[in-house]
Amino acid sequence: MMVVVTGGSGSGKSAFAEEKVLSFGEMERFYIATMYPYDEESYKRIKRHQNMRAGKKFHTVEKYTDVGSISFPGNSTVLLECMSNLTANEMFLPEGAGMDCAGKVIRDIGILKEKVQNLVIVTNEIFSDAGAYEEETRRYLKNLGEINQGIAGLADELYEVVYGIPVRWKGEAFQ
Repeated sequence: MMVVVTGGSGSGKSAFAEEKVLSFGEMERFYIATMYPYDEESYKRIKRHQNMRAGKKFHTVEKYTDVGSISFPGNSTVLLECMSNLTANEMFLPEGAGMDCAGKVIRDIGILKEKVQNLVIVTNEIFSDAGAYEEETRRYLKNLGEINQGIAGLADELYEVVYGIPVRWKGEAFQ
């Protein structure tokens, strides 16, 4: 089972994704943390997410690029948070795939999906903002949009969390 959860900043998508993971039962749980800690604000955000997961029996794997290379027990549940950080890391970190990373990330997600029993992915809805952006930002948005479309195609269920309310866009109950 692969589930994609999207929503705006502060929408409650992380909490919903964690609850979705817990709903799969008492199997081994892994959390792929993709936020590269580069400043005080990122360390605070990481700590907040760690506190949210406390007591939920997650094993944390910090992996900023190449998530398809991670090994997991086949009967495990994995929460990957989040796609927007992973995309930025693949684009801008020296070990990443570079400016045209969408294909690499989508392939890696396909690999992860085959390795585990359940995969839950958190991504961000950042496409509603208006404004003129630098070329680098436009390329980032293009890559993240392609990745979100690709993983939505791979997903069994897709949710958008709006004001803490999950709206199912794809899955058995939606059809």
